[in-house]
Amino acid sequence: MGLQLKAVLFDLDNTLMDRDHTFRSFASQLVRECLVPMDEMRREALVAEMIERDRDGYRPKEGFFQELLDWLPWAKETTLEELKSYYDRYYMTHAKAMDYAEDTLQACREKGLRLGIITNGYSHLQHAKIDLLGLRRFFDAIVVSGDVEIRKPDPRIYELALERLGTLPEETVIVGDHPRNDIWGAAQTLIRGIWLRRKHDWDETLEGGKPWRTISELNEIPELLEQYGQEPCRTGKD
Repeated sequence: MGLQLKAVLFDLDNTLMDRDHTFRSFASQLVRECLVPMDEMRREALVAEMIERDRDGYRPKEGFFQELLDWLPWAKETTLEELKSYYDRYYMTHAKAMDYAEDTLQACREKGLRLGIITNGYSHLQHAKIDLLGLRRFFDAIVVSGDVEIRKPDPRIYELALERLGTLPEETVIVGDHPRNDIWGAAQTLIRGIWLRRKHDWDETLEGGKPWRTISELNEIPELLEQYGQEPCRTGKD
């Protein structure tokens, strides 16, 4: 008899939330409202540069904000605290769920699967994203690095998620966009990964932990899950 799938873990940023859209929209607002007057071409160029410097959110916020203060042509002198406050006030007003997110989560629920979120980030921001997108109702367990002081790809954060879901690694898959933090990291605890291809190329320096499956859109997941257990067991480590 094949393996029985009991749970699916999801990353949050650029997996369930379209962070690309959210950050671009926020950056456009900041450029319009806070910088010196400029033409549309210059605004678009600054937004593109902000996106590049943000590195998909994988850098400390305070350093990024200080860089913006030093680099952007502000209409008036702005402090780090004022920029942080502006970000906290407006960033999540641009939040958008990833295409097919709710339909995919509902389909997983209808299969009787337990669902979890495992995400790196500040507690207040990550929980705000989940609530503003209306996604909390789908989940049995939510693990935010800021709550537990453990960050992906530390194996302990996946183990904690499994404990809260009440499932074993071989009964669980994870869906995420980041090769190391989502797919490789989870594979170190023997959780199979479904890699949602977004901005990141696969990191060929990673030893072991390649994805079980690769997708371009979330709506591919329900059909993929039907394949779980219909093949010889692989740990995801090679």
